[in-house]
Amino acid sequence: MKKANGKALLPIGVFLVLYLGLGILFEYVLKIGMGFYNIPIVVIFVIALLVACLQNRSVKFEEKLEIMGRGVGDKNIITMVLIFLLAGMFVGVVGRSSAESVAYFVLSFIPAQFSVLVLFVVSAFVSLAMGTSVGTITLLTPIAVAISASSGFGAPICIGSVVGGAMFGDNLSFISDTTIAACNGQGCAMKDKFKENFGIALPAALASLVVIALLTLGADVGEPVIGEYNLVQIIPYILVLLGGIVGINVFIVLIIGIVSGSVIMLATGATAATDLLSGMGDGVDGMFETSMVAILVSAICALISEYGGFEALLQLIKRVFKGKKGGMLGMGLLVGAMDIATANNTVAIVMANPIAKEMGQSYGISPRKAASILDTFSCIFQGIIPYGAQMLVAVSVAANLGCTVSAFEVIPNLIYPFMLLLSSLVFIFIIPEKK
Repeated sequence: MKKANGKALLPIGVFLVLYLGLGILFEYVLKIGMGFYNIPIVVIFVIALLVACLQNRSVKFEEKLEIMGRGVGDKNIITMVLIFLLAGMFVGVVGRSSAESVAYFVLSFIPAQFSVLVLFVVSAFVSLAMGTSVGTITLLTPIAVAISASSGFGAPICIGSVVGGAMFGDNLSFISDTTIAACNGQGCAMKDKFKENFGIALPAALASLVVIALLTLGADVGEPVIGEYNLVQIIPYILVLLGGIVGINVFIVLIIGIVSGSVIMLATGATAATDLLSGMGDGVDGMFETSMVAILVSAICALISEYGGFEALLQLIKRVFKGKKGGMLGMGLLVGAMDIATANNTVAIVMANPIAKEMGQSYGISPRKAASILDTFSCIFQGIIPYGAQMLVAVSVAANLGCTVSAFEVIPNLIYPFMLLLSSLVFIFIIPEKK
């Protein structure tokens, strides 16, 4: 055990002040659209890393480089980055048309009065298969706006159902970067985390369906708009989903998805052979920032740990939260606070991982339960903050389609994140831990 040193947490404070402060300035003072996402998060983390390097003059810079190298070279970090890249390739291969096929197929045989329920279910399935909530929201918000316009349902409830369903998949998907980050950071198998997490997410999803039904089934509606779809293009998603559920190695699952997706997209003419590699490249490029953040955070956390910062934070949490249940709640609030500050649930998990791992050992919380708590609470907060990518993308896409709706109109209609919070508290304080 290292000597507790609260000053070692300064790099995290610098990051939070710069990122959150500039985000508020851009978004709400300068009125820059998607202001939080105009801030280069990698640059802010580099500044935080420099602050960490300037601390503790008793440790030579060469030694600090060795400490950072050990942190970045951790097996879990390397695994995480490789999975990020393969997941990016998969999404780049299957593209937009496959996800739209999933959505339109389901909507084609469901009565109009169930449209909002279907939006939630389809959004949950697509995000579960794709592993990205933002991508799902980008694909399905146009459908939500079309259903609202043609059926008479309000745009906030339609968009809120899409965002809620997207967070369901973001939380559970085997190829979601939050799942990857939580499982590798806590050292547990994805299938174990899935089983643990499913017991929280399923009751929340079922409760959300009941609430959405009560809010919508009595409405006077018209017929929804249905687009074209190709059932063959759904196959890669189903293979990835089934492969993950049965416990096949995640690398093999992603390779199966990439290969099957490539074959199907070429065979159906959805992608030209000359565009296939460029699509993979675009998918990998989309994971660059997430990968760099994982690397930089690992280096920063290695130095903070060496200086005794995490020991100080752990002692603070122990004073505030008592017992295993208190420790689990403290772990959830920790990652939630990180998410509020960074507006990025993956970054929040990566930052919280080292502290959560020590908390797990101290409080006797199993790695699969810790991973589940981190992923779940990060998705709860990310799903409801008005400046998160999910909300900003949903509102922006709707505006581009002529549907003016604010984040604060959508937030009361985010049934699933609120149900997930309630389910999580039941999970922590009532449901006994599995052995």
